[in-house]
Formats: sequence, structure tokens, C-alpha cells
Amino acid sequence: MDKILEGLVSSNHSVPVKKAIVKKVVEAAERAVTEDQCQALFTLTTRLILLGEDAFQKQIGSQVLDAYARYHRPEFERFFSKDFVLSLLQQGYGQLDRKDPAIVEYIHCCLRLLISCPSVLEIFSVIQVEVLRMVCERPDPAFCARLSTLLSDFVQCIPRDKSGVLFCQQLVRTISSFHCFASQEQELREYVGQVTKVSALLQNIWKADPATLLPSLQEVFAIIASTDPSFDPSIALASLVQHIPVQMITVLIKSLTTDQNVRDANMTKALCRMIDWLSWPLAQHVDTWVIALLKGLAAVQKFTILIDVTLLKIELVVPHVVDLVQSLRTDGLPTSKAFLLQFTELIHCMMYQYSGFPDLYDNILEAIKDLPKSAEEKIKLVLNQSAWTSQSNSFASGLLKQAGKSETGKTGLVNLGNTCYMNSIIQTLFMATDFRRHVLSLHLNGSNTLMKKLQLLFAFLAHTQRAAYAPRNFLEASRPPWFNMGSQQDCSEYLRFLLDRLHEEEKTLQALDSAKPKAVSPADTSSKDSATTSAQEDNEQTILPLAEAKPGDDTRTLIEKMFGGKLITSICCTLCNCISEKEEPFTDLSLAFCPGTTLQDGPQTQRQSEEPKALCQGSVNGGSEAPEPGSAKAPASNAHFVPVTNEPPLSVPDLVNYFLAPEILDGDNAYFCEKCSSLQRAEKTIKVVSAPEYLILTLLRFSYDAKCHVRRKILDNVTIPPLIRLPVHDPSIPTQCSSSTSSPLQVDSPESSENLAKKLKSSQHDEEEEKARIDGAEEMSRAIQSVPYVLSSVVIHSGISSESGHYYSYGRNINGTDGAQHPDNQYGIKEDLGNAQAESSLYTCSAPSLPREQSETLPNSSQEAKDWLLFNDSRVTFTSFQSVQNITNRFPKDTAYVLMYRKQELPGQSLNGGLMANGMRLSAEPPLQKELLDAIIKDNKLYLQEQELSARTQALQAPSSSCSFRPNGSDDNNPPGSCGPSGGGGGGGGGFNTISRLVF
Repeated sequence: MDKILEGLVSSNHSVPVKKAIVKKVVEAAERAVTEDQCQALFTLTTRLILLGEDAFQKQIGSQVLDAYARYHRPEFERFFSKDFVLSLLQQGYGQLDRKDPAIVEYIHCCLRLLISCPSVLEIFSVIQVEVLRMVCERPDPAFCARLSTLLSDFVQCIPRDKSGVLFCQQLVRTISSFHCFASQEQELREYVGQVTKVSALLQNIWKADPATLLPSLQEVFAIIASTDPSFDPSIALASLVQHIPVQMITVLIKSLTTDQNVRDANMTKALCRMIDWLSWPLAQHVDTWVIALLKGLAAVQKFTILIDVTLLKIELVVPHVVDLVQSLRTDGLPTSKAFLLQFTELIHCMMYQYSGFPDLYDNILEAIKDLPKSAEEKIKLVLNQSAWTSQSNSFASGLLKQAGKSETGKTGLVNLGNTCYMNSIIQTLFMATDFRRHVLSLHLNGSNTLMKKLQLLFAFLAHTQRAAYAPRNFLEASRPPWFNMGSQQDCSEYLRFLLDRLHEEEKTLQALDSAKPKAVSPADTSSKDSATTSAQEDNEQTILPLAEAKPGDDTRTLIEKMFGGKLITSICCTLCNCISEKEEPFTDLSLAFCPGTTLQDGPQTQRQSEEPKALCQGSVNGGSEAPEPGSAKAPASNAHFVPVTNEPPLSVPDLVNYFLAPEILDGDNAYFCEKCSSLQRAEKTIKVVSAPEYLILTLLRFSYDAKCHVRRKILDNVTIPPLIRLPVHDPSIPTQCSSSTSSPLQVDSPESSENLAKKLKSSQHDEEEEKARIDGAEEMSRAIQSVPYVLSSVVIHSGISSESGHYYSYGRNINGTDGAQHPDNQYGIKEDLGNAQAESSLYTCSAPSLPREQSETLPNSSQEAKDWLLFNDSRVTFTSFQSVQNITNRFPKDTAYVLMYRKQELPGQSLNGGLMANGMRLSAEPPLQKELLDAIIKDNKLYLQEQELSARTQALQAPSSSCSFRPNGSDDNNPPGSCGPSGGGGGGGGGFNTISRLVF
């Protein structure tokens, strides 16, 4: 019979013929046969079921096996023994692997035929042991699904007692190892169905034996709380949540949030992964558990975890917001429209609370621009309803720790606890190419100065393998004594303190070296020979601008050479025309806003005495002071909002011109004239007589309202031009009172400063005064240079007060070997301006206009997209200058605060070798000195060792089976350069690679 059956399945008969013959064979099998025939028949049917070439052969085998087992039960019981089952589970069958689902399916089929036989109990015992071994081997979803079907039908095969607890834990581990690599919808549905069968098995076990539930949940938490970067648990674990009794939420969450063994980094990781579970297609009650855990953490005041999780998920959630908004718009359901409005409100709340991410939010704003926007008070009310969102936004400085450097190749800076003010300034100084190159070229071996620490920090930013470097040593050395650790501070105040410290430190070293026979300034060590340098500087004096002429023996510090400029403040008595002058050095210009921040129409000749001029002004409680807006009806909030007008927005040249505008000293602020020996009305003027290499401009946005006793932030939008021209005067030319000769600022300014120029014009002059003004202007123009500057960096303050908020910065990415990637001629700036415009550009700060065709193509060019970088603590991304210019329009709380402009090379100033005429431009990055190179190599090796040690440690960690919610192992020690708890701990919870393929 076996030969007949074997010939049948291998013949070329049609299917109906085969079925008829099989029917006769089955009938023959039901009749009495010899023992040898029974053995052959059992072997043949087993081979057909397990090794059949097609479904038809498998069907024939199943039918014959069923007839054989019913009519020859003793023989079938003898052949299908526990030893045969054990060999199938441990060795497989023929070329069929033991992990093939067909093995489990065959055993399942035989158990149904053998259920009434006593020998089946021995088989159950064997299967109980083997299924525990099999799940420990982490089989694939298909095998687990077949095994779950078997165990659901034959619960006697499920391990019991301690083995049952261990089986549940290992089955949870197995589910966490599931991965789906299919791309077709049908395959994805099969995968989800397989996971559902496995989770249903666990549900049945938990119901039958409640003692297995808690250990299983402990295992789930241990898996999702793991901070091992090499382990990525499957999102399939979300299928278990629906089977956990909702009544247990309160007890479990309380136990979890109060367990001292659960570290913050593990809790952060677990919460991130639970949020990812919301994307599982058949997830139920996941949102309930996530909200309960959020509330539980808030109840025990673990706000840092909640804020870190929010920041870690922002970048993962934000890219999908635009698609969701578009989907809600198009489906047309009433519920979708209502949800879209609520969702839009939450989006505005998110952007308000966690500002400082313009590259992430820009597309979202475009998608919801025509939807209603909630008022600021409504947003605050919504945020205050949640315990953690009502906390200080200072936590928003720590974004995710990146596993490797970003595509920019630049290194971020770890936020060490509200140190974004320092990070933004360091990145700004680092992007000042000439300053960075000179710092790196200094020979400071063996010293422990602040400049040495800055040099080491610059070296690490340029060459470390870490994605983000932690500047702990530099923070300790450079932090002003009155800055409290962990508190938000003013970045402009920190910059001023830092530059002053570096300057005074070098002056001290110069004084100590002056007694030696040969003194070399640390700032000049980039030159190989001091005598050659002096001779070169002597030769350079003939081609330097008037404002840059220096003595042959230049003892200026590096800070003076790079950032130092000079102002002359003149006070002219309007009665006797006696002039008092005082020369003052500066490293930055503090630019106040015009009175009331919104300029009024009508002529305005000069600044009034009650508007104090702010020059390198100090700060109060961490914020630079701006003149009081002066409006009695000003709101009492911390932010000053400007009413909408038809006037164009202020620009940087407007504020510079307002800074340089004459100021009338009168009334209570009258000037005591020594010549007149009495208080007299006087005019105070300021002019720049020495232009720095890097012009630092601080916009005084924080003002103190003495009447309301509150500090306000001025949120006016200020246009930031890529190029400006600064009027620099010859200090040898005597100052004249504008009372006798018209003020230079009364000349029409170019388009970029037209708004302010209108306000600074004097009353109508007669023809004689106009002629005198022109004659005087022609004479003065010979002593004034219009020095071009190109934008280098912008520090943005995001927030509504100086005591809170977040700092981040934009920096120009200079790739050229000479560090001059964007000279004037690249922007098409023409020197042959018209007479009126050329005259005006000498007297006023202006923004040269780009040719129309160039201004239209430049922001969208591929090269320009790589020209600018956004530095946000650990995060560094490419951006565009268009983003810099539109930042306040798009995000009203994000305003430019500190700007750095770099002086542009004028024709005829460059020397051979790429060295600028003033000796401050180096042609390329200097080679690393041995001491710096050794430190970087040592740290890079340490970083690799940390990565290897972390991988080995996690690989050796054993699964936890304790009754405490203790994650496996402890990875609480953050490696140097990581963000730590405030930065989110691990790699951002971006695991669950399964979900990226599960799109329904």
C-alpha cells in the first residue's frame, strides 16, 4: 500500500483521479494490516506532512494519518512516543530544522488524535520542558504563533509553578526580539496576527495563574527601561498592554514611580518606548497607561524626567505633524475638524513651551498658518494645568544625545544645567574663524590660564570624535563669581566678562614678561619671528585705513586686536561751542531701541536727555538694561509687544545709527561747562574711530519698568542684513558741534536704514544751510571711511524674560582656506554708488543692497543651504540665512540678542600668503600643537573604550527576575560628553525599528 500511495502522489494523474485513488487507499488503511505495514504507513504519512512538496501532498498525509490513528490506535500510540516527539523538537526531521513551524503543527495534529490515550501524559511532560527551552532560544514570530496555538489547545503542555513564571518572562523576552522586515501589507498583517496569538497565550496564562502576571510585567519594564544602545526592543510588546487589568494601574504606577531601584535614566527610556507603543496597530489602553505614568511621575515631582521625555520625543513626533494636519483637513469628518482645532492649540503650546527649534517647527507653522492661533494667556493657562509644563523652560536646553556627529561634522556642547548661555557664546567665538585660528596657534604649553583652557576647548570642538563635548573645566574657570550654578544667566554679560578676563590675563603676562630681555606677547606667537612681525607691521601702516593705523610696537592683546575698537565721546556746549572729548575702548556696542520701541511720525532732530545712552552697559539680575519705553500705558507683563504699524521693521543699521545719533543734554541732565562755569545745554555725540576685526552688537532687549517694578523683554523684530558698513572717523580730525553744522545723520540714508533716517532728520533748512551742509560734508568725507562687515554669528534668545528662556546660535560655516568665504564682491556690492548714497554711507551705518537677481537666488541655492549652522547645545544642524532673517517673524519669542560681524577685506589690503594687512588673518587652520594633539588622541581613545566597555557590560547582563521593578543592570554613569539626565540619557528612545515598517 505504501508503494501504491507513493506512486500516487508522484504520478501525473489529475487531481480528481488522485482523490479517488486516495479515498480507496484510506479505506484500505482502515482495514486490518500487518505491523510492518503500519510502521511504513506512519513513516510515509509523517514524511508527507513534514516534507511534502505542495499542499496536496500534505493534505493526503493528514487524511491517511487520521484514518491510521483511528483504526490502528495501539500501533499509532506506540510509534508516536515521547522519544519520537523529543527527537522532533531537538533534532527536527530529515532536512527540516527543529525550529520550523511545521514541526509544531505536526505534533499538534498528532496530539489531537492521541488525546484519549494514557501515553499522552508522558508527551505533555516532555513538551513542558521543551517549550521553555525553545522560547529561551528566541524563535521567530511564525514559530511562536504555532507554538501558542498548540499551548492554547493543550494547556497541559504549559510549564507550571516556577517554571511557569520563567516561561512567561522568557516569552516576554522573545516578543521583544520580534522584528518584521516585510514591506507588503499582507505580510505585515500576518506578522501582526502572529504577535496577537502569542500575546493571547500570555493572557490565558495570566488568567489561569495570576501569580505569573507581576513577574511578567517586571520583565516588560526591565526590557523597555534598558539603556543598552545595542538593544532595540520590538514595539510588539505593546500587544501585551491590552491584557493587563486596568484595575491594576494605580497600584503598579505607584510602585513603579516610588521604587528607589529605578533610576531616572531607565524611567526616561521606558516612558519614551511606551509612547512609541501608541503606533502599534492594535494597541489598546496604551494611552491610559502612558497618561497614568506621566501623572504618577508628576505626583512624586520627577519633573526632569517628564521634560526630558518631551524633548526626546519632539524631534520624532514633529516630522509627522504636517502629514497629520493635512490628513485631518482632507477627510472632512466633523470630529476631525474639531480635533484639528484642539491639535493646533496643542502645537502652539508645544512651540511656546519648548521654543528654540526653528528648524523643526518651520514646516508646521506653514501647515497651520490659516488656522486660529490661541492667545498667549490661553496658552499659559493650558500649560499651567500640567505640573511639569508649568516649570521653568530652562530644562528645554537639553536635547537628545546623538549617537554620532551630525552631517555637519561640527561638535555640539553638552548643556551642564542651564548653561546654554555659555554654549551659545563658545560656539559664536569658535565660528569667528580668525579668532579661533589665532587661539589654536598660541604656544601656551604648561600654563593653566583661561586662554589655555579656551584653546583646549576649541581643539576638542574641532577634532573630537564625540557628538557633543562637555565643557565642565571651562565652565568652572570662566563662570563669573556672581553667576549661580544651575541658574539661567545673560549671555552678553558672560561674553563681556569672558573677553575682559582674557584681556586682563594677557596684560598681566605682558607685565610679567616686560622685565625679561626678550618679551613676546602670547597673542603674537603665531608669528615665527618677532622681529619679522614688527617689520611687517611697520610696512603695513601705509596701506591700513586711517582708523586702523597703529604704532609699530603693537602691544595690544589678542582680544584688543580681534574685538577691540575705540569710540570718542564728545560734549559740545551750545553756548560757547567748547568741546570736551574722551576716548573709550569697546569690545561690543550695546544698542538701545528707540523710545517706545515704535518710532512716531514727524521730524525728530536729536535724542533727548532723558533717554540714556547705553555703552557697554552692565546688567541687572542677569539681563542687560535698555532704556525704559516710557509709555504710561505699557502692559505689566514681562514682554513688550509692539502694535502693528505700516512702518517697515527696524534694522541693525537703524539701531547703530540711533546709538551714534547726537544726544541733547538739557534740563535735569544739563552739562556743566567749565568755560561757562555753569550748567548749559549741550550736545553729546559718539563716533567710532577704530573699527574692530569682529564687531559685536548687543541688542538691549531687557528693560526695567521702575513704575511697575517688572522686567520686560522687547520683542520687536529687527532685520538682520548680511552686510553692513560702519562709519569710522579719523581721530585726528576735530569734532564740530552739529548746532553750527548739521549732523551727519541728517543725510538721507540708504534703503535699509530709511526708517530711522526719516526720524532723525532735523526741521526744514533754508537753502544757505543746505549749501553749508553739503560743503561741510564734502570736507568731512575725506576723514571718514565706510568699513564693510559681513555677518558671522547671531545668538538668539528664546523666551519672554531675562531670567528664563533658552539661548541658541546661528553661525556662518566658513570652508574657504583663507576664511573669507563671502567677500563683498560675492554679494555683488558696488563701490561706485551715487553721490547722495555714497555720502550717506560714509556718515551712517548702512546695509548695502544685493542685486535683485542675486538676492532672489542666493537663499535658495544649494551652497547657501550649507553656509549656515544652527547650534542648539548638543544639536548641530544645517540651516539657511533665510531662517536667520525670518526667525522672529516665525517665532515671536525668538529674537536676535547678540550679533557678530566680521570685517571684510578691502581691495589692496591682502598680502602674499593670505595674511591680512593688519596681521590678524591666517590663511588656514594652524596645525595642532603636540600637547593639544595628545589630549585629543587620549580622549578619543577613551571614548572608544567607553563605547566598547558599555557594549560588553550590557552583553553580560543577566535577565532580571526579581520582584522589584529593577531594570536589568545599571547604566547610570553617563560617559564624558553625554547629555546626562538633563539631556535625556540614552540615545533618544528612538528604538522600535519594527514600527517604521508598520504603516497601515
